[in-house]
Amino acid sequence: MTALDSIPSIGQLPAGRYNSIADVPGVSVGHCTLSENAQQTGVTIIKPHAGNLFCDKIPAAATVLNGFGKSIGLVQVDELGVLETPIVLTNTFSVGAMAQAQIRRSIQENPEIGREWSTVNPLVFECNDGYLNDIQAMALGERHYQHALNNAQSQFLQGAIGAGRGMSCFELKGGIGSASRVATLSSGDSYTVGALVLSNFGRLPTLTVTGKHIGPLMQQRLAAQKPQTEEKGSIIMIIATNAPLDSRQLKRLSLRAGVGLSRTGAFFGNGSGDIALAFSTAYTLPHQPERPMPAISLVHDATIDPLFQATADSVEQAIINALWHAETTTGRDGHRRFSLLDIAPDIRHLL
Repeated sequence: MTALDSIPSIGQLPAGRYNSIADVPGVSVGHCTLSENAQQTGVTIIKPHAGNLFCDKIPAAATVLNGFGKSIGLVQVDELGVLETPIVLTNTFSVGAMAQAQIRRSIQENPEIGREWSTVNPLVFECNDGYLNDIQAMALGERHYQHALNNAQSQFLQGAIGAGRGMSCFELKGGIGSASRVATLSSGDSYTVGALVLSNFGRLPTLTVTGKHIGPLMQQRLAAQKPQTEEKGSIIMIIATNAPLDSRQLKRLSLRAGVGLSRTGAFFGNGSGDIALAFSTAYTLPHQPERPMPAISLVHDATIDPLFQATADSVEQAIINALWHAETTTGRDGHRRFSLLDIAPDIRHLL
């Protein structure tokens, strides 16, 4: 039995095959990681489908639980309710570079962008990894974006990888986590909800796992570490589903990500950027007006509760998975974040 076998399971709904966001058909995830001395950072890219996203957009919506963030693209998503690029996760000072790389890639695939066609809306989210990473170096560029995009697949690593390399969670090592749940509606239809989080938030005293308040015990074991006095982190929560939902319903789905987040001990602190985005892969929306719009039979609002439950459970599970998969990391100026399993190898006996 390995330490990862001790990961607790959240809720009663079953997980998908991989217990990740890639259980939603068509979704893939790619990473590019920089891990050398003071450079502890990276890029993670989520591709909602394998086709041309600009020409075949997908419905989406976001909820900003606390807006201490520097994302690009949310205004247009809120207005039009669609995604037209992959979703990029990175560090705060790399948002501009990743947006430019995303624009260049979109133009490469669609030379009409910005000329015969409209411009493209790059979508980039960030968290601040400056405790472990020399964020001022701005080491990430277009080649790192391309590497992550070209290596997107259905099976991917979690923890201190990609954009999660330099992230902290509850003053422990955080990073990338993912999970999925299968929800059956009263109609008898079953759909998958998957979550991927960039987990970089929380104060150790509030850490809660499966309803058990284990933060104070972890704090005792890290007595030599100077405690954090303020909430200065962030979390990005990406929710995918194959349920046929429109952008209004996806907005409601994204809001429920906050339920899973709060169960872990988060309180959306002043300095925390807590953002959730949800999208559906059930149908695409054409860019060109000459192409017909799809005729979709949407999920009825009266039957949507299991999808809300699946969202809350998969987000909570994804945060826990990020903590379990992360490894102890040393970075800028000798700063170190210990993994949960390194300071609590007996964790399964504490829950």
